[in-house]
Amino acid sequence: MKNHLIDALSKVRKGAAESQHPIMICPDKATLSYQQFFDDVYRTSQLFVQYNLDPGFRVAVLAKKSISAIVAYLGSVSAGGVFVPINSAYTDPEVEYFIRDVEPSILIMEPERVDSLAPLAASIGVKHLLTMDDGGGGTFHDSWQDTLPGSAVSRKPEDLAAILYTSGTTGKPKGAMLSHAALATNSDSLAKLWRFSSKDCLLHALPIHHTHGLFVATNVALLSGASLIFLPKFDANLVLHHMARATAFMGVPTFYKRLLALPTLDAASTQNMRLFVSGSAPLDAKTHADWKRRTGHEILERYGMTEANMICSIPFEGPRKPGSVGKPLPGVQMRIRDMVSGKLASAEQTGMLEVHSSGLFSGYWRQPEKSKSGFTDDGYLVTGDLARIDRDGFTVIEGRAKDLVISGGINLYPKEIEDAINQVNGVTESAVIGVPHPDLGECAIAIVVAQEDADLNLETITKCLHAQLARFKHPKHFEFVSSLPRNAMGKVQKSILRDNHVNLFRD
Repeated sequence: MKNHLIDALSKVRKGAAESQHPIMICPDKATLSYQQFFDDVYRTSQLFVQYNLDPGFRVAVLAKKSISAIVAYLGSVSAGGVFVPINSAYTDPEVEYFIRDVEPSILIMEPERVDSLAPLAASIGVKHLLTMDDGGGGTFHDSWQDTLPGSAVSRKPEDLAAILYTSGTTGKPKGAMLSHAALATNSDSLAKLWRFSSKDCLLHALPIHHTHGLFVATNVALLSGASLIFLPKFDANLVLHHMARATAFMGVPTFYKRLLALPTLDAASTQNMRLFVSGSAPLDAKTHADWKRRTGHEILERYGMTEANMICSIPFEGPRKPGSVGKPLPGVQMRIRDMVSGKLASAEQTGMLEVHSSGLFSGYWRQPEKSKSGFTDDGYLVTGDLARIDRDGFTVIEGRAKDLVISGGINLYPKEIEDAINQVNGVTESAVIGVPHPDLGECAIAIVVAQEDADLNLETITKCLHAQLARFKHPKHFEFVSSLPRNAMGKVQKSILRDNHVNLFRD
């Protein structure tokens, strides 16, 4: 059996070899051709093969974003290994959990963390400890310099290629196992759907320890033979500066909000761009409208999750409905299940979203019971997201099921309330959560971020809500803050907000 992911990328390498097509890495430094890039990947692969490890060995990488980290990713899977990226922002105690859980044979880390983590690595049997600094240098980079490029190790489509840990908002993070087939087919579908080609240049500002930056952005660009402007992190001014030579950009809603705060963002500064994609968190209608007004471009929303790769996307051509994440990708089956009756929901009815596709994960690493409980008897993944499908077949995500507020026996959907609040002049964003209430059991409250210097008060907000929402949907309490807590991918951490307000209505 061929290694599906590496085989697909090898075809790109062969096509780019003669033209020396560039893959632009860290634009202030020298560019790198596809030929050079893949030579580095296959040198890494050969180095790992020479370690004589059993197929399926894990390679954990705890380092900041760099092209060397991408080389480690592809070199690992082409050598028959399983790539495990770890967010370098984690503390040593947090990292210890991941290392003990995944038991890597190869651990690549920042040089400054070797002293603190080397004893742990030795205690669990890590065979090879390598370093990777902020620029991608270190013993990992040096170790394969004199190695001749090898060929990919044959793997089956169902064999693991990567393990990505979920955010762990409840309990310890779980390692989602992703196969070669899951990554290759999903990336291929997205590349075709979004019309990527070798003429494209993707402006890459996402982190690469997450499925969005690693598998969506990187895989789609490489499979298409596109160039990459590979930024070490998101910086609004730097991103806008490089749009002049890019054609596509993928980001989270927070990226777009920060770009909109720049007075120089306009149609002229984005005239070379053909595609803006948003994901990882809901994009509010106001940001969507403001972006179109300022740049003339409509943001394309998509929806996915670590356990399923990408599930839906707004079509490249046709209407881009604000608030919708579009239609299922080719080969993806979706259904909505009523949470009370357990029956399949009708059109426009909100319920639990269930998904089946070749892009689904293979289960949680060493957690068979949790893996089994995440699926229905007929093999559909229970996403944990509440959604509805409108009469045009477009999917609308209403929020996480755990965020649903049941107040006095009535279901309240936080996203609907947030959308109404966010339309009020002077509101930057909001988060609606459920907290214990002595009479209603639970009620909704709103945490609101106001625009700087905005003349905003409670009376203004409630007056606007009266025109849009039934009275029972109105939050029982409003609080104004300067910012909302977020994780590395820009998602609002509502669990923190709930913890901070759990005693709000208690004596």
